[in-house]
Amino acid sequence: MVKSIVFLNLILTFIISVNSQIPDGFLYGGGGKIDITKSIVIEAFLDPVCPDSRDSWPPLKKALHHYGSRVSLVVHTFPLPYHDNAFTTSRALHIVNKLNSSATFRLLEAFFDQQDKFYGQATFNLSKASVVDEVAKFTSNEIGNSNYAAVKAGFTDPKTDRATRISFKYGCVKGVYGAPFFFVNGFPLPDGGSPLDYKTWRDVLDPLISPEEQLRTENLNFFL
Repeated sequence: MVKSIVFLNLILTFIISVNSQIPDGFLYGGGGKIDITKSIVIEAFLDPVCPDSRDSWPPLKKALHHYGSRVSLVVHTFPLPYHDNAFTTSRALHIVNKLNSSATFRLLEAFFDQQDKFYGQATFNLSKASVVDEVAKFTSNEIGNSNYAAVKAGFTDPKTDRATRISFKYGCVKGVYGAPFFFVNGFPLPDGGSPLDYKTWRDVLDPLISPEEQLRTENLNFFL
């Protein structure tokens, strides 16, 4: 798998100018779009109420901290239709990203950490409107209670509905069929729908970094 990714990464340098921007998603550690000519880019398709997406986050986050600015992450919401409240919680992320992009990943981690609030049968007896209200309360509590009205208003904004659908459709166009699902510089990793552990991330990413850059990364992490 690692050799294939290295080979494909070389091919990518010839086509990168044609499609150097990622049109959707949340950039980890910052806002705006990123240029994939300047960094190794992981695209992650995650469902906020998916246990496998939840389990995939800690090793991925550890890998990101190891590589620093040399590796970038863009997260796309991919609400699986058979997970209750997947679309509503995904929409909450788009709402928060619009209100305060610095809080987007804090909310994603909160959904993962307290997944039992919205996953499975937790809201089975609630109406759709009540579920939206509960998600809005949870969201505003995580990013600041003063934002409740703005978060609730976001659920009536057609732009946040459209953004959530675009994220899902973007994944479908790229061949995503489950969550979590990962791409490295545009190329899909195998075993979609399954979490990757930290060792696997190192096995995938280490060969894509030059020896000099890898040595710099290792020396920097020695002092952290």
